[in-house]
Amino acid sequence: MNPLILGIILLTIMAGTLIVMISSHWLFIWIGFEMNMLATIPILMKNFSPRSIEASTKYFLTQATASMLLMLGVIINLLYSGQWTTTKMFNQTSSIIITTALTMKLGLAPFHFWVPEVTQGIPLMSGLILLTWQKLAPLSVLYQIAPSINLNMLLTMSLLSIMVGGWGGLNQTQLRKIMAYSSIGHMGWMTAIMVYNPTMAMLYLLMYLTMTLTMFMLFMINSTTTLLSLSHTWNKTPIITMIVLTVMMSMGGLPPLSGFMPKWMIIQELTKNDNIILPTLMAMMALLNLYFYMRLAYSTALTMFPSSNNMKMKWQFEGTKRMTSLPIMIVLSTMILPLTPMLSVLY
Repeated sequence: MNPLILGIILLTIMAGTLIVMISSHWLFIWIGFEMNMLATIPILMKNFSPRSIEASTKYFLTQATASMLLMLGVIINLLYSGQWTTTKMFNQTSSIIITTALTMKLGLAPFHFWVPEVTQGIPLMSGLILLTWQKLAPLSVLYQIAPSINLNMLLTMSLLSIMVGGWGGLNQTQLRKIMAYSSIGHMGWMTAIMVYNPTMAMLYLLMYLTMTLTMFMLFMINSTTTLLSLSHTWNKTPIITMIVLTVMMSMGGLPPLSGFMPKWMIIQELTKNDNIILPTLMAMMALLNLYFYMRLAYSTALTMFPSSNNMKMKWQFEGTKRMTSLPIMIVLSTMILPLTPMLSVLY
């Protein structure tokens, strides 16, 4: 793709997201979503293969449906209230429709079907944008309307998302699909705490963005997309393979690592609100995520991997890329559990 065109497209994606995040007027929020969606499609179709075109079409249809539902909910709210501000929902129906539209955009269950399919059909860089940057705009709107959201509906969808995120990843060997199901699970955790403590949802988002960004950067170093190609990296870059597995454990929420911290704080916050059964179920479902990460680690690290050849010139090193910010991201993704007391005071 022409660098100038790519720059304009990325600028439009950023502008669309920023318009959504800073607007308090529903029409501008809708316009921001549309800008974001239309600029994202060329990024998804970067390879221009039938698979990526199919993925882009699925993404477009889902996002267009969600935008239509969002506008429907906004118009119903406008008819009842006579104003376009996002601060208060004056009608339960409009609140439910708008929440449904935003959860479709996020890929929450039961509207999660497009996320693994789209992520699998696009390049790693496009997948990174889809699973990180594209989550910011819908979550910022959910943050704004948190007091008006139907709590039972959102908690049901959150629990279902954590369940789907765990079950869906169990039989996968494609790393992009595993990251997609992981994203669905993490979105469930974020939305579960959104009504009780929206600021803590933002902390979880920050942690999720850090871990997902690190993971995709590690995959992009060796252009790793499958479990088999990940096991091959032991021959080329054993340290990077070990770091990939550590970050995966962190994403699963294994206690000594960073990913455990936001889950711990969310369970504590839900318990404080006299909600005992929900965090118990969420913790049990999170074990499914941890299980498929552990299985991934086992099949990559503890089984016999292909032995390296005896040639002096190693052809595998050709595709290796350098990423300067990777060490910082790895440290943030795995070692910030000691900062929990400070963060619990802030949030």
